[in-house]
Amino acid sequence: MAEHILQVKDIKVRYSSIPVIQGLSLAVDPAETVCVVGANGSGKSTFLKAIMGAVRVFDGEILFQGREIKNLKTEEVVRTGITYVPEERMLFTALSVEENLLLGAYTLNDKERIQENLQFVYSFFPRLKERRDQATLTLSGGEAQMVAIGRGLMSNPSLLMLDEPSLGLAPRLVDEVLDTVRKLKREGMTILLVEQNVRESLEIADRGYVLQTGRIVLEGTGEELIRSDVVRKAFLGI
Repeated sequence: MAEHILQVKDIKVRYSSIPVIQGLSLAVDPAETVCVVGANGSGKSTFLKAIMGAVRVFDGEILFQGREIKNLKTEEVVRTGITYVPEERMLFTALSVEENLLLGAYTLNDKERIQENLQFVYSFFPRLKERRDQATLTLSGGEAQMVAIGRGLMSNPSLLMLDEPSLGLAPRLVDEVLDTVRKLKREGMTILLVEQNVRESLEIADRGYVLQTGRIVLEGTGEELIRSDVVRKAFLGI
């Protein structure tokens, strides 16, 4: 069995005195796609932010490639090889597509590598190459999400964390974004995915976890979770 690239052990997070994450444990192996599903308010985004050092973890461990990262600042976490694509996208809308993409390479000093990464992103998202000089403000929601994911790929991450990549998109664009996740999986990317489209994301995932009120209540392969009564009743309306 491959050693875990990410191992989260019994972490706890609270806002003020209110517990949000309550003893959560999870693991991701190299080249694996792992999905976390749960209702709104279950703590999914908070969990990803905890890994990134954006919210304080007051108990437990977060090990990335065997190294404890729980107390690192967000920039230091990025330098370890983790990239986080937030649900808000956080693009600089006045800047061009290419300028936004290049911002994702701020941890790299090798100009040649940066150009190689840029060409990889353009090969992956040909539409972005066509729009490289356009202001990001002019893009559709699906194209803006491609920029957000492309920017995340610019740093050569060892782990890509996607937070609700299809949120707010029209159904046709949802399929497009989830196809992107499938393509990244085929490229051998290690992915931790939080996604509201439960069935579709579990069909993509190697393994999944169900989060309820800050706790993991079920885990298994994507297929096992789709067949489980908990997921069928809570998320699939069956």
